[in-house]
Amino acid sequence: MTRERRRDEGQWALGSREPLNDNERFKAVEDPLLVRERIERTYAREGFASIPSEDLRGRFRWWGLYTQRRPGIDGGRTATLAPEELEDEHFMLRVRVDGGELSVAQLREIAALSTEFARDTADITDRQNIQFHWIRIEDVPEIWRRLEAVGLSTTEACGDCPRVVLGSPVAGISPDEVLDGTSAIREIVERHVGDPSLSNLPRKFKSAVSWLPDVPFQIHDIAFLGVEHPLHGPGFDLWVGGGLSTSPRLAERPGAWVPLAEVPEVWAAVAGLFRDHGYRRLRNRARLKYLIADWGVERFREVLETEYLGRPLVDGPEPVLPAAPVDHVGVHEQRDGRYYVGAAPVVGRVSGTRLARLADIVEAHGSHRIRLTPYQKLLVLDVVDPEPLVRDLETIDLIVRPSRWRRSTMACTGLEYCKLAIVETKDRAAELVAELERRLAGQSTDITVNLNGCPNACARTQVADIGLKGQIVVGPDGAQVEGFQVHLGGGLSLAKDDEAALGHKPRGLKVTATDLPDFVENLARGYQDGRKDESETFAQWAVRTHTGQD
Repeated sequence: MTRERRRDEGQWALGSREPLNDNERFKAVEDPLLVRERIERTYAREGFASIPSEDLRGRFRWWGLYTQRRPGIDGGRTATLAPEELEDEHFMLRVRVDGGELSVAQLREIAALSTEFARDTADITDRQNIQFHWIRIEDVPEIWRRLEAVGLSTTEACGDCPRVVLGSPVAGISPDEVLDGTSAIREIVERHVGDPSLSNLPRKFKSAVSWLPDVPFQIHDIAFLGVEHPLHGPGFDLWVGGGLSTSPRLAERPGAWVPLAEVPEVWAAVAGLFRDHGYRRLRNRARLKYLIADWGVERFREVLETEYLGRPLVDGPEPVLPAAPVDHVGVHEQRDGRYYVGAAPVVGRVSGTRLARLADIVEAHGSHRIRLTPYQKLLVLDVVDPEPLVRDLETIDLIVRPSRWRRSTMACTGLEYCKLAIVETKDRAAELVAELERRLAGQSTDITVNLNGCPNACARTQVADIGLKGQIVVGPDGAQVEGFQVHLGGGLSLAKDDEAALGHKPRGLKVTATDLPDFVENLARGYQDGRKDESETFAQWAVRTHTGQD
């Protein structure tokens, strides 16, 4: 009897060093971080045509650069065109804002770079980053020089490496925070971002450190969430193995309590475990979530302790979540008696011009600190008298007391710039918000709506009340048009009575882009009229009425 040979998943820890796909091959040839020298010395001088494919569509990502979509190519052709046919000779450039922290000086530089080099574009992402568009390769070295002069970076903003580390937008100022995780975020970034030992991971590695559950901790490769240990006091609960895209999975608890001082060490140990044991054969199975799905968190913790930490972790309790989710929009008192003010642009879209005016307004009101949120919003900290600031922010369409629709709608980059997108999202989301504000002005219920241009879930399709995944659908006249597959009833555990769940996809439930306002309005009215009582959430109602559960 012959023993079945185990399939080679490309795990370094098992001795598999032969690159098994094109991405692994170009990473094996050279550390992708080294491409910066060629960008500065060659490509910025000789232009776009001088860039070879493995750098352009591979290593550039390690410095936050993606080619953007060529204008005029409709979403129906996304999957049929070669990369060189889809891409424009301009780039999206992603700026890391770890923990969402920005000073006024940094904000001013971002605004200036946007107006000078990015055609006045700037988007706040749902990972607390800033994204520019229309960047020319010739301008990249100067952009880097100016960003780095104010303490910002694009290092490993993309690529198979440690991405931006999310943090609470109110870290260090919230009366509800017991332990500020900012020091751990800064140490992780200073020690490990740009470190060649972690610059070749199987896939992206997304992280979060926050005492408060105001970040989406359950969809990260690794997250640390605040918890009180009955014996050791305040620390952080470890979560691992989350991620969305085409195979969504919520993170799990290995049951380990980590003191603040040890968070960077444990983070690095998990990253190292992922580097060595993560799957490198197939790109679509290379995230940490697949390893943990196969191993289970018990084995994961055992390997982490024995092979990477050399010591056991302390067992710990589950975090105690607050009574209601928080997004920090509005006026709130800080622990020092001053205020922070949270404002909502529409789905994170701003501009360099608006950010420059924001910097002037912030400074005029005596503040020097801004925070970006993981929900495409921004906060102004340390305000003594908030109401004049509220009025000034409204003059640049940063609304502090927005409609529930503006407050609860997110959208990814979409067809306008993204080569993977199938449908337009940002403008469509803005139109949807405006229509719902007009049609449902009196409705007081909270319903989250997330629009995604493709299946990759950059705007978290599966964890919204209404998740909309862009695709080509058949319109009423039989023609193929832009539309969305609908996910209903998703959400994360951000409050004590919330149950984390991935949205359901009711069979055949799709909507054309043109019909989207009618569709969402009908859902909202159906929920308002059909819920059992005021305590039934949209997610509960959607599951009950659209999946036959009662």
